[in-house]
Amino acid sequence: MPNHVHVILKPHEKLPEIVRWLKTATAARANRLAGRTGQPFWQREYFDRWIRNGKELASVIEYVEVNPVKAGLVSCAEDWPWSSASKPTGGKTAGAPGVR
Repeated sequence: MPNHVHVILKPHEKLPEIVRWLKTATAARANRLAGRTGQPFWQREYFDRWIRNGKELASVIEYVEVNPVKAGLVSCAEDWPWSSASKPTGGKTAGAPGVR
């Protein structure tokens, strides 16, 4: 998505530390590519959601994969270059492995 990012992960560290690392690393690279300095790249806040079971995980994966289609950026989820929709780990192909 051009104005936000969806990430589904199973954290092994504290979530604020993971988000800080992700934002720092991606902002530095994005600003370098855009030739920008001295401007924030990400907003301070973020939204998180706990996923409690495999059914919920499959639903969230589906939502994330269909998001670029609903935004009118591609005609099918598999066409979004950064999507998991066409990968074996995508929600449609693998369901929700590894969730108890």
